[in-house]
Amino acid sequence: MNINLTKKPMGCTIIEGFPGFGLIGTITTEFLLDTLKAEQIGTIQDDTIPTMVAIHEGKVVHPIGVFYDKKTNLLIIHIIASLKGIEWKLADAIVDLAKKLKAKEIVSLEGVASQSQDAPRCFYYSSIAANTPKFKKSGIEPLKEGIIIGVTGALLVADGVPVTAVFAETHSGLPDSKAAADIIKVLDSYLGLKLDPKPLLEQAEKFEDKIKTLMSKGKETTEEEQKKRMSYVG
Repeated sequence: MNINLTKKPMGCTIIEGFPGFGLIGTITTEFLLDTLKAEQIGTIQDDTIPTMVAIHEGKVVHPIGVFYDKKTNLLIIHIIASLKGIEWKLADAIVDLAKKLKAKEIVSLEGVASQSQDAPRCFYYSSIAANTPKFKKSGIEPLKEGIIIGVTGALLVADGVPVTAVFAETHSGLPDSKAAADIIKVLDSYLGLKLDPKPLLEQAEKFEDKIKTLMSKGKETTEEEQKKRMSYVG
């Protein structure tokens, strides 16, 4: 797996948000890129990632893009491709990148299913003990019980790099901008980004439609590739 960067921001904080329940991570990173006007400084490539590139509003959207905002010193990894089968491999690549850049920490964003009828909540897990007072000030609780899958799960057991995960409850597997806005509030308090989540709620339909379109195109491409491979075998 190759990570190609045009810049190497040392001491940055890495934020990753991958397709998961409610597409929370994808929507949140999309909002961060749009709000911060982050610059794309690289891509993550691997021959197991579907050969799909989306075009949105006249611009190329890479399957896995790496973006950087100098003002906040945030490196944001944004993905619209399927990760099935490469979760451990991708997590290892991100950890290796964090070590090379001497990143402060990796912050992973995830949605978790909720059966409760109460207002959705946010939770956190962090390998950094000093983070507890920060999150307590934000009014969110540590995640006591749960099963974490995918890239976030792989990152949580990684060695040699600080990892923090923020989880937002969602009642639907569909894109959930409200839960993503809750994550933005937590990030704003935790990282001092001074972001306003209101635009995300006001533009919820726009963001959700964009993400659904990009993800559906990616799914279609993956299925087409699988059919081609089957035809070669047959």
